[in-house]
Amino acid sequence: MKKWILNEKFDNENLNSQLEWRCEPNEWFLDKAHSQLVLETDAETDFWQRTHYGFQADNGHFLSIQTNQNFRMTTKVQAFPKSKYDQAGLMIRYLEDVWVKTSLEYIPDGPSKLGAVVTNHGYSDWSTQNVDYTDVNLYFRISKIAQNCYVDFSWNGEDWNQIRIAHMDIPDNEPVLAGLYACSPQGKGQVVYFDFLSIEEISDDTKEAYL
Repeated sequence: MKKWILNEKFDNENLNSQLEWRCEPNEWFLDKAHSQLVLETDAETDFWQRTHYGFQADNGHFLSIQTNQNFRMTTKVQAFPKSKYDQAGLMIRYLEDVWVKTSLEYIPDGPSKLGAVVTNHGYSDWSTQNVDYTDVNLYFRISKIAQNCYVDFSWNGEDWNQIRIAHMDIPDNEPVLAGLYACSPQGKGQVVYFDFLSIEEISDDTKEAYL
């Protein structure tokens, strides 16, 4: 039997009381009829630390809970990007200098970038794979086991594909924030629909990350 840390379906008038916003967007609401969290990104919001671009940004929209358990976190997202690098997906955060995010980042004039950003010691590392952007739903999943993260995506919620395996520089048993994120580094007004956020407790057997 699954042991839920959180199983939010966005089908009530209010968010689960465990969830808290960091950099809450100006425009968001719960669509109970369709069981979705709907948001619109504010201008020039992002998460990035130093590498290559030389700037630091830590003002993206992030809705999360705190946990010190090993877990598998999953969501289904549909985004309608407007500007380069518009993105929406999942994030695990320990500090401003230590976090992992995964999403599709929109590129208007070419293939978009599906990937993950891993930030340790205040430097971000972006790994990507090209995808042709179409108006489709994407599923994202991050499994955290101790200091290890396993990042996957799916087009249908059943067949999963690995994006990244990464290390997070966090102390043993320290709590992290885990949840949904969205941002618009070079624009604003991206509309995003999240269907659910599920966070399931898992054991420390790393093989479970792929079940």
